[in-house]
Amino acid sequence: MLSLQDAPEMLHETPGDGPAARLLNVAVIGATGAVGAELVACLERRNFPVRSLKLLASPRSAGRALPFRGREVRVEALTPESFEGVDVALFSAGASISRQYVPLAAAAGCRVVDNSSAFRMDPATPLVVPEVNGRLLDERPAIVANPNCVAAIAVVALAPLHARNRILRLIGATYQSASGAGAAAMAELEAATAAHLAGEAYAPQVLPHPYAFNVFSHNAAVDPATGYNGEELKVIEEVRKIMDAPDMRVSFTCIRVPVLRAHSMALTVEFAHPVDPAEAEAWLARAPGLRLVNDHAANHYPMPNEASGVDEVLAGRVRRDLSDPSGRTLSLFLAGDQLLKGAALNAVQIAERLMS
Repeated sequence: MLSLQDAPEMLHETPGDGPAARLLNVAVIGATGAVGAELVACLERRNFPVRSLKLLASPRSAGRALPFRGREVRVEALTPESFEGVDVALFSAGASISRQYVPLAAAAGCRVVDNSSAFRMDPATPLVVPEVNGRLLDERPAIVANPNCVAAIAVVALAPLHARNRILRLIGATYQSASGAGAAAMAELEAATAAHLAGEAYAPQVLPHPYAFNVFSHNAAVDPATGYNGEELKVIEEVRKIMDAPDMRVSFTCIRVPVLRAHSMALTVEFAHPVDPAEAEAWLARAPGLRLVNDHAANHYPMPNEASGVDEVLAGRVRRDLSDPSGRTLSLFLAGDQLLKGAALNAVQIAERLMS
């Protein structure tokens, strides 16, 4: 554990929030994964008020070191006793680990932000994107769920529209990056691409289909009753919960594409009342956490290469849906970094507000 005990007790400003916060003992669970590494990087980049940092992972990862603020922090094996003295724990180690250890962390008195699906649809657990429903953190819940990456990126754009003209129906198609399946999938995409360009055979090991120069349905299991895969069902349920819109009619088709770390999505949105595209663009341009990229003359709209490594969600291609003569439907396109707003950044933003 990295300790900053030689630093004097002081107040640190939490980025973007204003109020001062005491220094905190922080744990990152799943620290050696793709999201875990981004969690550590976000804590440093956003100057989160860390007194001590504990990096936790499986026993096979124990002993590895990750950089934080110019020093090396050793990874420890996760145990039931790992949370003693911890103020806030950021989990990204999968649902089974979260179900086992999140209650232990909460019982030890620390606040938990969980990046898995374990608690997202639990009615007692807030599912939070701070720009949309951050008010739920004012009650300082012990456990906060971090949404699915598609849902988190989508609602940043949908919420400012919904606030001004209620959304009745949402249809989405996603173009999801390798990072959503973890560091191993990112490595597989790079290796498969190199093999393809070299004219060599490459047998997929992480994902079920060839990845280089290919797209395929998201690799989550398909529900035989509905024909929707697990990713699509997660997004449908979570968008409704985050936006507090249980009656919203939602459908998604989720597709894996050969992009490293930024998701994109095409959304068709039906509103309660007619809406002008220019009006919607103005609402999006003022929305927190979002950048409008909508240059018709240059045919320049959101792209995953420009969203990668960027905190904001990119939104553009805002246009009237010509199939709806009522004028109540718009189509738009989004791109957002899956590891940042889709995971680590959103989790750290939750922790900033939760602990301020």
